[in-house]
Amino acid sequence: MIFRQITHDDLGCASYLVGDEDAGVAAVVDPKLEIEEYLALARYMGVRIEHILETHNHADHVSGHGRLAAATGATIHVHRDAAPGYDHEAFDDGWELELGAVRVRALHTPGHRPEHTAFALIDTARGPEPWAVLTGDTLFVGDIARPDLAVDKEEGAHDMFASLRDKLLTLPGACEVWPGHLGGSLCGGPGMDMKISSTIAYELAHNELLAETDENAFVERAIATLAPQPPNFQAIVALNQGPLHSGHVDVEPLTARQVEVKQLTGALVVDVRTDLQFDDAHIPGAVCNPAVRAGFGTKLAWVADRDHEVILVGRDDDDAIHAAHLAAAVGITDLGGYLAGGMTSWREEKRPTEGVERIDVSGLRERIADVQVLDVREQGEFEAGHLAGAVHAAYHDIDGVPAGLDPARPIAVICSSGQRSAIAASLLLRAGAQHVIHVADGGVVTWQQQGWPIEQPQSAAR
Repeated sequence: MIFRQITHDDLGCASYLVGDEDAGVAAVVDPKLEIEEYLALARYMGVRIEHILETHNHADHVSGHGRLAAATGATIHVHRDAAPGYDHEAFDDGWELELGAVRVRALHTPGHRPEHTAFALIDTARGPEPWAVLTGDTLFVGDIARPDLAVDKEEGAHDMFASLRDKLLTLPGACEVWPGHLGGSLCGGPGMDMKISSTIAYELAHNELLAETDENAFVERAIATLAPQPPNFQAIVALNQGPLHSGHVDVEPLTARQVEVKQLTGALVVDVRTDLQFDDAHIPGAVCNPAVRAGFGTKLAWVADRDHEVILVGRDDDDAIHAAHLAAAVGITDLGGYLAGGMTSWREEKRPTEGVERIDVSGLRERIADVQVLDVREQGEFEAGHLAGAVHAAYHDIDGVPAGLDPARPIAVICSSGQRSAIAASLLLRAGAQHVIHVADGGVVTWQQQGWPIEQPQSAAR
């Protein structure tokens, strides 16, 4: 039996190549947009990719099923309720696909989306029971999927409860759990682990939500900590429903002058270098979003306006082209080009740059009486504890200088690690703040670990 997990680390997505080496046949489950790794693995193992299986219409990333079908001639299979607008073979609960001695069994598990399906894997050469289940976006390591990306969140959570209790948790305890996402994906909650797999028994013993046997209590807990819905999830679902696309990302090199002209006509310049390089010097008006950090695509989807072009600026051409592929994976395809030669070419022409003051958490402590503090974490994080007097605005909601802040006075931007604050600091600069300070290399948690005062709801109320 062939079984390989292939990840898209920027988005925390996991896909799978499953097959039978002796029979020379394989299937890919939930393919990512860049399909080269599947093709290379199939060639290496001497199998043909004849089937493509989708657990559901994905809302967080663009599927590679169109590219893979064009490259291999494989048939795309998806649950009947997905109702896509492309050629496919629909299946229902209990459908089975034979790949030599390997059998793939469909387990309809609505909740995350109505069409969602998990796939139990049976190696008939070894035994009749499932040895693994590809849980897609239903059960993760340490968590469950969010239920609010297709239906009312309470309705989705009720369906999720039934799918878990009636389908997945009835599998053998030794059955391995291989999820569709790893920690950091927007499709899950805060309990998601970076571990790549688990077992049914281990999740039953240690996954807190699975311990909740009362359906109403489960629903209440499942929707209590939902993160904000990503702004482009409906657009991504529409792309994944068809028609199929088989083209590749094509992004044009631009001169410094061309970048300047496009920016003046409304294009968003996104600097994909490290935040340290951005803070040192960047194109005025650019947004910082390092492509070397996980979550580049997700963050880009929050800050990019789908009605305007995106221009990418990297350390070099390869840096920007890599970022373009990450952007395409979340449906950001209106790419106006990239700065040829990277930021070096801009500086060689002696074009204007600006920087961001950068301090660590200890530096903020020394200056706390003289600065305004903007906390750019999510609402739940802020409510759990924040610096006294801090103003709150999640980084993805910044489209001006937030109320309560004086744009003429220094504003120190803080998050939990320094990553989200890097983006937020650049957005504040674009909005006209005159002195922005990026709190890097740590954040509120670091402050709290030092024993410095934190304001919490109960203390704030007294």
